[in-house]
Amino acid sequence: MSIRDMWVGLSAVAVISLLLGPGDAMSQDSGPTFAEDVALIFQNSCQQCHQEGGMAPMSLVTYEEVRPWAAMIKSKVESRMMPPWHLDKRVGIQEFKNDISLNDDEIRTIVAWAEAGAPLGDPAKLPPPVEWPDWETWELEGLLNRPPDLVIQSDPYTVETDGLDQWWEPEVLIDGLTETRWAMAVETKPTEMGRAVVHHANSYKIPRGESNSSSAISRFVVGKRWEIFPKDTGMRFEPGDRVLWNIHYFPIGEVVPDNVVRVGVWFHPEGYVPPQETVGESGFSSLRRGQTILIPPHGKQTTQGMRVLNKPARIYSLRVHQHLLGQGMTFEAVYPDGRVELLNRLGWDFRWHTTYLYEDHVMPLLPKGTVLVITSEYDNTANNPNNPNPDRWVVYGRRTVDEMSHAQIGITYFESEEEFDLAVAERQALLSRMAAGEEGDGG
Repeated sequence: MSIRDMWVGLSAVAVISLLLGPGDAMSQDSGPTFAEDVALIFQNSCQQCHQEGGMAPMSLVTYEEVRPWAAMIKSKVESRMMPPWHLDKRVGIQEFKNDISLNDDEIRTIVAWAEAGAPLGDPAKLPPPVEWPDWETWELEGLLNRPPDLVIQSDPYTVETDGLDQWWEPEVLIDGLTETRWAMAVETKPTEMGRAVVHHANSYKIPRGESNSSSAISRFVVGKRWEIFPKDTGMRFEPGDRVLWNIHYFPIGEVVPDNVVRVGVWFHPEGYVPPQETVGESGFSSLRRGQTILIPPHGKQTTQGMRVLNKPARIYSLRVHQHLLGQGMTFEAVYPDGRVELLNRLGWDFRWHTTYLYEDHVMPLLPKGTVLVITSEYDNTANNPNNPNPDRWVVYGRRTVDEMSHAQIGITYFESEEEFDLAVAERQALLSRMAAGEEGDGG
């Protein structure tokens, strides 16, 4: 057999083993290996985005794909930049339904594996590959085990080759509804080509017969496609409702013709009326009245907004939205008795948006009169790696190079003090059962 024939007959894994040497590609006597320790972590926390055709810049499905990036992976997970979970783990509530962050043991495993030369280990011990759905599949279809009950589509829009930001705000009638239905989950999905040009896509429901009233259905941004409401919560849809779209496009150097964005809606069973109604993510300003965003060159700014709750409420999710200079937000609740609770401190990266979904047993329950305080920070210095030009003044604006800052909060309100008191009592009973080891949080 010639040397050429020998190489042709080898598998890709075997070739890597020969090139890297036994100390790199095959299992050591001790220490983590890709096959036995690292691959499963990647499946659980990385591959949903890092796959062929995914939203991340490279695929991390196979050992051959992962090995060249080992040093960078070590750096990113050690600094907790990846997976993207921009929550300050030192303060506030820490239990979330969609937490994709790595725990300390997982980080130590990846770091030790990379420092040892990123060994493959025994290929026979690799976990079975995950069959990830393609982009055209609804993400919630896999989580809820069924396709959406209703799909709403924007009118088409052609994104030009170049130029500045473009906005498209069509209004469409919701077809297919003959009775009142309550949504339990919603998901926004641009077309596959549209992913590259859609900066964000918001949809708002205008009730039948009204023109000046609307509420959010869904808000799509990179990293965030869907919302699942708490099990006792729904969003009302009525026959004759309309949808107003707010789609922000940014050119990519080629024409994207007739792009559309779709929203899928999953309903509760027919006839079910949930105890709690939501209007989707509600926008809360991080600016006091009369305050504005005006960030000087090589400077920083902090803004702070406050909202008094005129009804008792429950918060089920939090999300930050800023632009290139944003550094994140702090969420605090000032209770009527003067007590202050720091709910969470959320960092920010404009490349990846996350809606933080509280576990059921930690969703903040806030009495009437509570003041929500939202503090935002901005950095216009050269130390901000996302800053395109620290020599300029930056003001509020819709363009990416301008700045904005508003919190998106998933919130429901109780119509009476009696309803709120009952919710507090049920929470206390649940926590007691959990402390006794009788049940989970039911989320």
